[in-house]
Amino acid sequence: MPVISVITCTHNPRPDYLQRALDALKAQTMPKEQWELLLIDNASKEPLAPGWDLSWHPQGRHVREDELGLTPARLRGLNESTGEFIVFVDDDNVLAPDYLEEVASLFHLWPKLGAIGASIKGEFEVPPPDWITPYFEWLVVYELPRDYWSNFNGWSRATPYGAGLSVRREVANDYVQKVMKSPLRRMLDRSGTSLLMGGDLDLAWCATDMGLGTGRFRSLRMTHLISKGRMTESYLVRSQAGCAASYKILEAIRDHDLAIPSSSLKKRIRFLINYWRSKGVARKVLVASAKAEGEARKIIATHQSAGGEKV
Repeated sequence: MPVISVITCTHNPRPDYLQRALDALKAQTMPKEQWELLLIDNASKEPLAPGWDLSWHPQGRHVREDELGLTPARLRGLNESTGEFIVFVDDDNVLAPDYLEEVASLFHLWPKLGAIGASIKGEFEVPPPDWITPYFEWLVVYELPRDYWSNFNGWSRATPYGAGLSVRREVANDYVQKVMKSPLRRMLDRSGTSLLMGGDLDLAWCATDMGLGTGRFRSLRMTHLISKGRMTESYLVRSQAGCAASYKILEAIRDHDLAIPSSSLKKRIRFLINYWRSKGVARKVLVASAKAEGEARKIIATHQSAGGEKV
């Protein structure tokens, strides 16, 4: 059985970015006999298998998943994989050469951690405009100033998210079982043009559900390739609205408020204060997020009234 299963889910990938991601995997210092590679083709218009050669990896293979969405693609990868540890590598992630060895080392050094994440550097297709610098973390670009670890069952600096998320097999199995029982959980994460993005958090928090912890480590290094299309106000506003909706669904699924508790009146007052204090992109995000949260509440209510599982 391989030590690590690398799962790369992709839908109509940008060829140069996917090639960079695969080249970085090909350059890993961990012997290829110790890890497997699953390239999950998630309903791409042109099937990937004929055009992408994985013969360089003795345990590399293509898997086609026709149900559109990152969650179905991840589930397919988890069900097909056999490794003790699972590393999710997006099609725009360039791992440091020692990434897989570091994942295995950290999991062995920290037996009480169930999910870990990386220090993420950004590589921008075009020079980023000055106004976008405060929002780099929204683009999943965050170079860690130190290591973080925690067993807090909610958001903290130790919560791994997005690019390079790595989990133990038992955490992955727990996540699969939960998603199979919950239609709401299957809605989390990207699907087509939807920018919902809470599935990675849900997966990471399955570790704390099991009494394990989470962590983010500077020794796990990777580069996130940022296309020019993501460096626009419209994309940032849409992505943060998707994040707000996802968080609201996560609150319902996990049966506890992940935000700061307050009354409805206090929330409205806080919204108005923040609205008048903000401007530009920040104000647009505030408004779009409030609307997205309202839509998420409708989805949750519809689901519950239709006799869905208790969330």
